Amino acid sequence: MDPNTVKSTLSNLAFGNVMAAAARDYQKELLAQEKSQTSNSNNEEVDLDELMDDPELEKLHADRIAALKKEAEKREAMKRQGHGEYREITEGDFLGEVTGSEKVICHFYHHEFYRCKIMDKHLKTLAPKHLDTKFIKLDAENAPFFVTKLGIKTLPCVILFRKGIATDRLVGFQDLGGKDDFSTKTLEILLTKKGFISEKKDEEEDEYDESRRKAVRSSTNVDSDSD
Repeated sequence: MDPNTVKSTLSNLAFGNVMAAAARDYQKELLAQEKSQTSNSNNEEVDLDELMDDPELEKLHADRIAALKKEAEKREAMKRQGHGEYREITEGDFLGEVTGSEKVICHFYHHEFYRCKIMDKHLKTLAPKHLDTKFIKLDAENAPFFVTKLGIKTLPCVILFRKGIATDRLVGFQDLGGKDDFSTKTLEILLTKKGFISEKKDEEEDEYDESRRKAVRSSTNVDSDSD
């Protein structure tokens, strides 16, 4: 055999062995990376399980469940009293309605007045959002006794009752900018300032979320310190 041919064959075999070895090393490296990723994933799952078992988070969760249950029971009781919807009542129902709840918003209206229809639209939107307050309306033409008794001279007239006592009122749109195009939010803010509806529920949600975030951060810091 030609010496040059033998040399070339040996060289090719050596190169082939080097490539095969490199391929094996590359495959080993890939397997090591996969194993490392799997291990990290398992560690993350363990850390998450530990976090979910944190006593402070468990207490927050239990307290929140109890609060939600209490709130649900309260909402059902309010609905049985006529809260959560904007309802029309009769003059005969009036005294029972305004004395049966702590906070009542009653719209005295005339069915032909355009501005009364505007007020209807906004109150109907607010009623389901504010269960603590009862929203009702009464046709002024069909309630002459209470119209006179309450000194109602301009419609729409929204009278605010607290424990059966008329404590405030909105006459026309004079407290709402005097124009027909005021927003529901404008009316909502006004009624909030007068103390007849509240945004307390949203504040409680924010406080709970913030407490939960603090607990998570605290638990994370403890884990980091232990490492």
